[in-house]
Amino acid sequence: MSHKIKLGETAMSTQATGTIAVFGATGRQGGAVVDALLDHKATVRALVRDPRSDRAQALEARGVELAAIRTDDPASLAAALTAVEAFCFMTPEANNLEEVETEIRIGTALADAAVAARVPRVVFNSVLGADRERGVPHHDSKHVIEEYLRRTGLRAVMVRLAPFMEEMAPSLRHGEIVLRLPLPEDVALKMVSVRDVGRVAAALLLDIAKAPGGVVELVGDELAGPRIAAAFGARAGLPARYEALPLSVLPSDLDRAMFRQFATAAEHPSDLAAVRAIEPATLDLAEWIRVTGWVVPANAAGS
Repeated sequence: MSHKIKLGETAMSTQATGTIAVFGATGRQGGAVVDALLDHKATVRALVRDPRSDRAQALEARGVELAAIRTDDPASLAAALTAVEAFCFMTPEANNLEEVETEIRIGTALADAAVAARVPRVVFNSVLGADRERGVPHHDSKHVIEEYLRRTGLRAVMVRLAPFMEEMAPSLRHGEIVLRLPLPEDVALKMVSVRDVGRVAAALLLDIAKAPGGVVELVGDELAGPRIAAAFGARAGLPARYEALPLSVLPSDLDRAMFRQFATAAEHPSDLAAVRAIEPATLDLAEWIRVTGWVVPANAAGS
């Protein structure tokens, strides 16, 4: 039985809409999509493997309908998407080549289910650079899923995500904010807040924004390492510096390939205005630091 969303105080509202389905709703990305949809007073259905999990139960307590699914059971997937107006999904991040194959299998299964259920609109949270194969296995997997979605004939939008601002982890060393990344100091890193992933996806799912060409390159800011460090230093009221690390510090070939791709992506400036045409309040890094109330991690003090 579907749970109706309770109308609360919110800065955002839309006209009544049909049910919006989200796969990955118990994770960080999907949770941000659910948050944004609920801010719009939408009716949300979460496709979950275990409706009894704490995270699933927390969604249900907020008025989200739960639909139990198995990614290896096409019938359960199609049933979960029955009579939905739109569907958003993201695939589990792969950490090795075996998981890359699993990611592709899940992504294509979800696309097939959307076709079977005749879903009117689909949003796929992909990754920057997925317009073609680039030799980054866990990014190329998303390219494969994008191409598969196109062949289905679904009305689909690919939201290609930049790295998350939430992954920035500066530390405090001898009274100085230090940011260390395996990128040269003159390379601008594209980034976006998880909050804005949810807001942009919600706008597309609810059809209150359009994506020309069916693609959104979702970037909220792009800054070289020294400027990223300076933004955190300004918040902390402390001097800041950036240390460029060699790729060899990364634990896997997949991670090294990913950071090479980040450096290549910096050669092509992003269209930040196009993103803000969809979500005008998209955060740049300084705004994200302020909005989240970032503080120097307590365990970094004195390091």
